[in-house]
Amino acid sequence: MANEVLYEKKGHVVIITLNRPEAMNAFNPPQIKKFSEASLKFKNDPDAWVAIVTGAGNKAFSAGFDLKTMDAGGDRLPSPGDDAPPLIQRGLDVFKPVIAAINGVAMGGGLEVILACDLRIAAEHVKLSVPEVKWNLIPGWGGTQRLPRQIGRAKAAEMLLIGGSITAQEALQVGLINKIVPADKLMEEAMAWAEKIAENGPLAVRAAKECIVRGTDMTLKDGMQLELDLVDGLLDTEDSKEGPRAFAEKRKPKFKGK
Repeated sequence: MANEVLYEKKGHVVIITLNRPEAMNAFNPPQIKKFSEASLKFKNDPDAWVAIVTGAGNKAFSAGFDLKTMDAGGDRLPSPGDDAPPLIQRGLDVFKPVIAAINGVAMGGGLEVILACDLRIAAEHVKLSVPEVKWNLIPGWGGTQRLPRQIGRAKAAEMLLIGGSITAQEALQVGLINKIVPADKLMEEAMAWAEKIAENGPLAVRAAKECIVRGTDMTLKDGMQLELDLVDGLLDTEDSKEGPRAFAEKRKPKFKGK
């Protein structure tokens, strides 16, 4: 049996690949567990600074949860809350940046993975949807909550209540993705973005992401305090001495993540 999730590390960049192309990379319980393990491995590796999540092949990023997978009784799909392992979609906070390299169709839970990523680059042929209502379901990995916050209530309601798909071009227009590239340039572009991020101070990048993620649900006053607290924490690090020193010496800084 092929490994349902591939994990590859290139320098400070980790590539996590959903690897069930025969099933459009749809999630089954083993793959959910493997994706959780890969996400935790990335989170806990001090030398891993940026992750790229993509799908195997060129047809699908992920078709979401594999609806053919039933519980032991055979008459009920497992709930996302039924002893589910921690995932970036639900239950796992990762303040390191994660880039979605969207290589094909992203449906339901596949789109929810993308919503949990920070930056999203899509191939030209990509289509995205949350079609769960067609099967008397709703998203269970944060889709009903993240989508309205990220693209606005009206467009999110259209996607969630009708269940239709949007093209990469439409997704770009509503701010769901950052960039569209030809399919054969997707991973090259995602790696270029990841490497640019990895050139920056990793602790500062994580603090900036934490401000974005946590500050979204705070008042402006509380968010400003969070920002100040994280700035103060950065000032006590080795990298915050190296950055100004490198600037003064007109060279690239050599950050250590300390």
